[in-house]
Amino acid sequence: MSLLSAEASRPLKITIGGVRGVVGDTLTPELLTNFSQAFGTYVGPGRVLVSRDTRPSGRMVSHCVLSGLAATGCEVVDLGVCPTAALQLAVKDSDAVGGIAVTAGHNDADWNALKFIRADGIFLNHHQAEELLNVYHQKEFTKAAWDELRPVSHDYEAAERHLEAIRAQLDVETIRAAGLKVAVDCTNGACSDYTPDFLTSLGCEVFAMNDDPDLPFPHEPKPTPENLSQLQALVSAAGADAGFAHDADGDRLGVVTEQGEAPGEEYTLCLAAEMVLERGDPGPVVTNLSTTMRVEAVARKYDREVIRARIGQVYIAETAFNHRAAIAGEGSGGIVFPAINYAHDSIAALVHILELIARRGTRLSELVADIPEYYMVKQTVPCPPQRSFSVLQELREDLRAEWADEINLEDGIKLIGSDRWVHIRVSMTEPRIWVISEARGPQLARDLADQYTRRVRRLS
Repeated sequence: MSLLSAEASRPLKITIGGVRGVVGDTLTPELLTNFSQAFGTYVGPGRVLVSRDTRPSGRMVSHCVLSGLAATGCEVVDLGVCPTAALQLAVKDSDAVGGIAVTAGHNDADWNALKFIRADGIFLNHHQAEELLNVYHQKEFTKAAWDELRPVSHDYEAAERHLEAIRAQLDVETIRAAGLKVAVDCTNGACSDYTPDFLTSLGCEVFAMNDDPDLPFPHEPKPTPENLSQLQALVSAAGADAGFAHDADGDRLGVVTEQGEAPGEEYTLCLAAEMVLERGDPGPVVTNLSTTMRVEAVARKYDREVIRARIGQVYIAETAFNHRAAIAGEGSGGIVFPAINYAHDSIAALVHILELIARRGTRLSELVADIPEYYMVKQTVPCPPQRSFSVLQELREDLRAEWADEINLEDGIKLIGSDRWVHIRVSMTEPRIWVISEARGPQLARDLADQYTRRVRRLS
């Protein structure tokens, strides 16, 4: 799906992941209502579930969505504030024809977005998203007559059902017996009313911060190391065994060890995979082309295959479904547990890592240290959308890498060697090109990234 841009500082992003923009600027009530009408027209008459995160614009955006869906004759069910994974599970486990999550996930509070979910609880794939965009542009929406309009109903138990589905996968008694102290930063997001109580029910001593959904985000709601300083301080002050940070809608998870160190979100999938594979869940591990090689190291311990998909949650989910994966996820900290649902689920990731600590009877820092060390460098080059794919094509025509054993062109250009790789791809959410490298040594990773960043910059 194409990316549309307004002025550079106030973009509107329409991608396979949905439509997102800045509220009060490009993300207007008219656009929100029209996209909701387009989705109602696309999925046809039936039940559509809607959820939101806690950002201040959520109520306004939700009202536009509810109205747009109702106008097409859909039976609309409002789940209120809840994690997006709970919405996806509710769609899958019901007769709903789809769902819309009102959330901009890890984006700042001035952003919001619509994420479109199909009847099996997975986000629309590329072809389905293109079809929806065609409906939106044609503006020939289904219009329900006055006596066909249905009242909006409410279901505020979806999040609790989601927690019960997670609980069913856990060895609760092992977690209880460990008596773990857990610090959690809910970012005042959609997990605020659920994670602390859920952890308490598992026998953990909980130190929660930023757990008031009525307050603003205390920092950028992206659980990267640079946003975890408050959590690191809390872990140290409380003497916690582990610290965890959610994003705004319970999609991504950041980790802090008992030593107050944030190893980076690339470790979230590795730690969760250790737990699921040790438990014996059958199937391969699915991840994307830009996620760390550490995943292969973890999978080899359990004689499992790693299958790599294109960047994007829907590609991960569909690949995991098609290959009956044991676990799937991305280096962003978004983890899919197929035994629960094909959705990024930060609450499930959190408690699976806790169970790993409890099972092993060891410290989180030791679990992190057991994972082979690689160094990753991420750089970007500003590039107009109309030029970006031409840049990659020119780069393909002049590839030079004697060290590369494989060249993957599935999503941009990925050069792969035995101990290093570099991935150059067009961002689907920003007017820029990503250059990501990884190697066993930090200098080699930096040199790789710098080399290809210079080449991309010359072509841009």
